[in-house]
Amino acid sequence: MDTPKANRLHIAIFGRRNAGKSSLINALTGQDAALVSSEPGTTTDPVMKAMELLPIGPVVFIDTAGIDDQGELGQLRVERTRRVLDRTDLALLVVSPPVTDLSMEEGWLAELRGRGIPVVGVFNKSDQGELPVQWVSGRLGLRLTPVSALTGDGIQELKAAIQEAVPEGWEMRTILGDLMEAEDLVLLVAPQDVQAPKGRLILPQVQVMRDVLDHDGVAMMVKTGELRGAMELLEAAGRRPDLVVTDSQVFHLVKDLVGPDVRLTSFSILMARYKGDLRTLVEGARAVDRLVDGDVVLIAEACTHHPLEGDIGREKLPALISEMSRARLEFRVVAGNDFPRDLKGFSLVVHCGGCMLNRKHMMSRIMAARSQGVPITNYGVLFAKRSGILDRAVVGLI
Repeated sequence: MDTPKANRLHIAIFGRRNAGKSSLINALTGQDAALVSSEPGTTTDPVMKAMELLPIGPVVFIDTAGIDDQGELGQLRVERTRRVLDRTDLALLVVSPPVTDLSMEEGWLAELRGRGIPVVGVFNKSDQGELPVQWVSGRLGLRLTPVSALTGDGIQELKAAIQEAVPEGWEMRTILGDLMEAEDLVLLVAPQDVQAPKGRLILPQVQVMRDVLDHDGVAMMVKTGELRGAMELLEAAGRRPDLVVTDSQVFHLVKDLVGPDVRLTSFSILMARYKGDLRTLVEGARAVDRLVDGDVVLIAEACTHHPLEGDIGREKLPALISEMSRARLEFRVVAGNDFPRDLKGFSLVVHCGGCMLNRKHMMSRIMAARSQGVPITNYGVLFAKRSGILDRAVVGLI
């Protein structure tokens, strides 16, 4: 249950208002995870519920507003529902009686299939009598599982259908397990500056450490100031790191202390490989050399936080990119779910490591940039380029 949401299979539930989507989540989770009412439009914003769905494992169910919501406010809710598609690994499309018009369901099903998202059909409210399941299934070209979220009938069959539709290999990705052998020593250099949360490590550092342990490696973590002493201790013991992973912002310090013959990369580069398309992000970093006066650069953060003095996205990166390009540039910073759909006004997108996004969500942003011809890169890739070690930092990763 401690699995981060970004590492869980994201299952989104779509359907009309009052189709029983929230009741269905409650039936699947076995608890009152979503607010239920007979009044249409109870769910206004996407609601996420993390749980363990055996035998699949850790998942996130996403309850959404009705796809038939009306009015100006209703259309805004539908747009928020549509944004959920960016992070959906698997979709449940819910139909319930009375069935008179399936045009909306057909439209959403076409969009889901167009995005390559597996879809499980659900005909809810089977307790209300005989349902036209076969007719609706034939009309949509989608097998539907009849269920009653009220009585629980068909819920086990629905869980089996969900298990069958899980995208193959979604849980098989590793952050760095394929880069190491058992008993390899991985040295993690984690600077703790004013931006670091008090009393804990940031998520990428924790995830990388756990991945090392999961693959029977030896994880050793130090701060930047203790790196020299750690290297001396290892040398005295006749051991050297098989891989060094550091924060991208201190590449210039770490590369000299560990030497040129030790494999070196960063937490954010590993996350870029784990969550997205590293090759595209490396190509995007090279676009900095083509920036000219007046170009606009978008800096995108996956999470929201209170910016402090020296904030990486608002201060360090703009200064770095301006120095690298030698151009007078404009910068726009967005956070959380405010990533714009229209990117054509930007000459470059620089994204954070995306540790708070699932792979589907991160890839949707990368694909949006690629489809609009806008180069996109990642914090760590850009810092590696600035430090002159980009090729070294991605060797064996692409």
